Amino acid sequence: MPIDNFGFAPPPFNAAEALVQLKRQLRDLKLSERGTRFELKGRAVVELAAAPDRIDARLARRASRLPEWTPHTLKSAADVRDFVATVKRQMAHWSSDE
Repeated sequence: MPIDNFGFAPPPFNAAEALVQLKRQLRDLKLSERGTRFELKGRAVVELAAAPDRIDARLARRASRLPEWTPHTLKSAADVRDFVATVKRQMAHWSSDE
């Protein structure tokens, strides 16, 4: 059965605009911006790279000097929201480990 969206389509994903908003949200989480990285207490925890149609993000599994990265490809506003929620969960996990 086809999905009827009643003639509405989601707006096209603007990666540059979404990147600005994502950076603001990460700074609101008290992460320090250093170039393309965001740090927590001097340790890189998020890396961002913009492409014309997406944002390539990497999230550290642990806050350490040499992190192991988990890649994320953000192609929609929903992906960005989910990524920010994942970062929040990860930060709570890191603070409970300390």
